[in-house]
Amino acid sequence: MDSKAMKKVGITMSAFMGIAMSFFLSLTGTITSGHFTVPSWLISFVISGLISMVIGIVIPMKKVNDKLVGAFKLPPFSFAGRCLESFVSDLIYTPLMTFCMVFFAYKSAIAHGAPAESLSLGGMFLSSFFICFVVGFVLIIILMPIFLKISMKMHGLDPSKKPM
Repeated sequence: MDSKAMKKVGITMSAFMGIAMSFFLSLTGTITSGHFTVPSWLISFVISGLISMVIGIVIPMKKVNDKLVGAFKLPPFSFAGRCLESFVSDLIYTPLMTFCMVFFAYKSAIAHGAPAESLSLGGMFLSSFFICFVVGFVLIIILMPIFLKISMKMHGLDPSKKPM
């Protein structure tokens, strides 16, 4: 397949996945915090969106995923391969995005009068991270193949022919 077109597909995939993951993880985080407000969700969405875009630019996920699937000798595009790719993508994106969103919520709560000694940043992070990690894994498993097909069609490639 055309390497220039595949590079465009990769960039499009990073953008789609970053926006989708940011949307759902910021929604999950603000809902599970027990203090959901639209402004707090929007701010979390913007923060996590920016972080995910930076990660998507810095880390070539396709190369990382291809090497991992090859190292574990899994067939490309198999369910086991997709699970491994989802797990690794989740490990790369979710901790940083979750920490930044939790840190923002922590600082916001303190700024609005919550006593700092009654809040545990570590506890807030760990509980939110566990939930967001599970949600992120499921989202990646579901969304990655959908976004790959859309991205390939957008850049004139046949999605029935798997990229290598």
